[in-house]
Amino acid sequence: MKISFTGAQSTGKTTLLQIIANSPAFRKWSIVHEVTRKVKRTKGVKINNDSEDLDMTQLYILNEHLNNDNNTGNMVLDRCILDGYIYTRYLHETGKVSKWVLEYAENLLSKLLPRIDILYYPNPHDVDLHDDGVRSTDDAFRERIIQLYNEFFEKGVPCFTKPCPRVVVLSGDVPARLHTITESLKK
Repeated sequence: MKISFTGAQSTGKTTLLQIIANSPAFRKWSIVHEVTRKVKRTKGVKINNDSEDLDMTQLYILNEHLNNDNNTGNMVLDRCILDGYIYTRYLHETGKVSKWVLEYAENLLSKLLPRIDILYYPNPHDVDLHDDGVRSTDDAFRERIIQLYNEFFEKGVPCFTKPCPRVVVLSGDVPARLHTITESLKK
């Protein structure tokens, strides 16, 4: 089984993943802790608006999602290809990423997203945006990203014809969110 957290920055995904990673119930699961920060650290590229070549940055990030797909067995992802697609779409809309990079993201989305069983989408309005020294703290940027997720869940995208994984919205405080995760995995 493959499950993933997805959504805008500062919605509690990493907090939940850290708790799950330390939970005995998930001790036999592979945990993928990060994508973008790993790319920043291992490739030496800048992310967000600091990057001088967002085409390359997004390609590294998208390819990391592809690499994560090679893992077998039960897996929990901090983010998945949907996140790579949403952020690439935003960057394309704002003229920072080329059309061919967006098309690459769409193609990966169509191949990789159906391979995920459950998407956990933390309600973005339950957690305030805060600066962790890496993520963008631009409120307008975050709101547009949230809009893009909502549009995807409502309409999908033209390139995506396969069924979307089951989406479970996580609301409330951390214990309520963990309870929802536990219950959804029983189904």
